[in-house]
Amino acid sequence: MIEDLILCFCACATWLDIAMVVVLCALLLAGFPAAFTLAGTALVFALIGLAMGVLDPTFIGEPYPIRIFGIVKNQVLLAVPLFVLMGVVLERARIAEELLETTARLFGPLPGGLGIGVMIVGALLAASTGIVGATVVTMGLLSLPTMLRRGYSPALASGSIAAAGTLGQVIPPSIVLILLGDVMSNAYQEAQISQGVFSPEPISVGDLFAGALIPGLVLVGLYLLYLVAVAFLRPSASPAVPDEDHYSWAEGAKAAARTLPAPLLLIIAVLGSILTGAATATEASAIGAAGAFLIAGSKRSIAEGWKRHLATAGIAAAVVLFLLAANFDLRLGREASTADSVAILLAAIATLVLLAGLFVSFWSMGRKLLQPVLEQTTQVTSMVFTILIGAALFSLVFRGLGGDETVAAALEAAPGGTVGALVMVMVVMFVLGFFLDFIEITLVVVPLVAPPLLMAGVDPVWLGVLMAVNLQTSFLTPPFGFALFYLRGVAPEGVSTAAIYRGALPFVMIQIAMLLILALVPTLATWLPERIYG
Repeated sequence: MIEDLILCFCACATWLDIAMVVVLCALLLAGFPAAFTLAGTALVFALIGLAMGVLDPTFIGEPYPIRIFGIVKNQVLLAVPLFVLMGVVLERARIAEELLETTARLFGPLPGGLGIGVMIVGALLAASTGIVGATVVTMGLLSLPTMLRRGYSPALASGSIAAAGTLGQVIPPSIVLILLGDVMSNAYQEAQISQGVFSPEPISVGDLFAGALIPGLVLVGLYLLYLVAVAFLRPSASPAVPDEDHYSWAEGAKAAARTLPAPLLLIIAVLGSILTGAATATEASAIGAAGAFLIAGSKRSIAEGWKRHLATAGIAAAVVLFLLAANFDLRLGREASTADSVAILLAAIATLVLLAGLFVSFWSMGRKLLQPVLEQTTQVTSMVFTILIGAALFSLVFRGLGGDETVAAALEAAPGGTVGALVMVMVVMFVLGFFLDFIEITLVVVPLVAPPLLMAGVDPVWLGVLMAVNLQTSFLTPPFGFALFYLRGVAPEGVSTAAIYRGALPFVMIQIAMLLILALVPTLATWLPERIYG
C-alpha cells in the first residue's frame, strides 16, 4: 500500500509541469486575464511543488526579483511604449483615412482596385504603426461600407480588410518582432552557453526587423496576386469604381503627393535608421514617436496657421539632420574642419527648429487629443509589461518543475529529427493561435521551445521570422482570430460573421503557403541581415 502511494506521488510530481500548462490554457480559454492567470497559475503550482518537495525554493526566491528588475531595465523593451505611442498618434491624426481615400480613388478604375488600395494602405500602416486592432477597426469603418456600396462581395471585402490589418504583425516595426527579438536573444544565448560557448553571439531586434522585411513584402505581393486573380476570375465580386468617383491621373498624383510623403518619410526614418545601424530599435522608436507628433501637428485638422507651418518645418529639420549626420562628422569637442563646423552650426539650428515643431505639435493637439493618446499608450504598455512579469514567474516555476527537460525530450522524440521538431512546434503554435493572444504565445511558448531548436542548429533569425508569420496567421484563423473580432465589431449589419470567416480563409491559406515558402527558402529571412550586419 505504501509503495503504491509512493509510486502515485512520484507520478503526480512528474506530471506537474504538464498539468501546469493544461491549467493555464483552460483558464485562458475561460476568459481570465492573461497577465494575472500566468502569475496565479505559477504561484499555485509553485506551492504544490514546494509541498511535494519537487521544487527548490531558491529556484524562484532569488532569480524572480532579478528577472523583474531585468524586464524594467531592458532597453529593447523600451521600444514597445514608444512604437505604441507612434501608432496611436498616427491613428488620431487620421493618416489612415487620408491614405484610404487617396488609394481608393487612385486605383478605383481598375478591376479589384478598391481591394488593392486597401491592401497597399494596410502595408503602409503596418510599417508606420504596427498596431493590428487600430488598423483593422479604422479600415473597417472607412473602407468596408464603401466596398459593399460599390458591389464588392462581403466575404472578399471583409477578408481583404482583416488580412491587410494583420500585416502589422510581420512588417517591421512590429510589437511582435520586438518581443520575439528579446525572447529569441535570451534563448540563443542560453543555447550557446549550454553548448559551452561562453561568449555568445547576440541576436538583436534589428536582425529580426531586417529578416522579416522581405518575407513581409512577399506576403503583401501574394495578397495582391490573389486580389488580382479574383478580379479577373470573378469580376462581379470586385467591380471597378465608376468614372465619376475616381481621380484622373493628374489629380491622383497631386493627392498622392499630398498624403504619401509624411508616412513614407516616417517609415524610411524608422526602418532606415535601424537597418543602416545608425540607431537601435529603441532609438528608432523615439524617432518614430517624435515624427508621429510632427506629422499630427502638420495636419490642417489639428493645427492652423503658423503652428502648422512650424510643425512642417520641424519635419524638414529632421530630414536635414539625417542628411547632415550621414555626410558630416557632427561630434563636438574636437578640432573640426570648416565644412564640419558649418554642418554643426546648421545641425544646431535644425535641432532648435525640430524642438519648436514638437512643442507646437503638443500645443496644437491639446488635452483633448493628448489625453486619450497617452491613456491608450499606457493601457497597452501596462498590459504588455504585466504579462512579461507574469510570464517570467511562469517560466521559472515551469523550469523548476522540470518542464524544460520535458519539452526538450518531446522535441527530440519527434519523428524526422530537427525538421520534425520544427514542424511540431509550428503546428502547436498554429493551433494555440486559435485560442491564445500572440503576446501569450511569444512570452510563454517561445522561451520553452526555442532553446532546444537553436541547440539543434536552427538559424535564430529564420526561426524568429517563421514564428512571426505563424503568429500573424493566428489573427485571421476562425473562430477566435482577433482581427475577425475587431472587424465584426465595426462591420455593417448586412455583413454576417460567416461571410467574415469565409473571406478570411483564403488569406489564411496564403499565409500557410508563405510559411512553406519561408521554410523551403530560408534565405528570404537570412539574406538581408547577413548583407547588412554580416
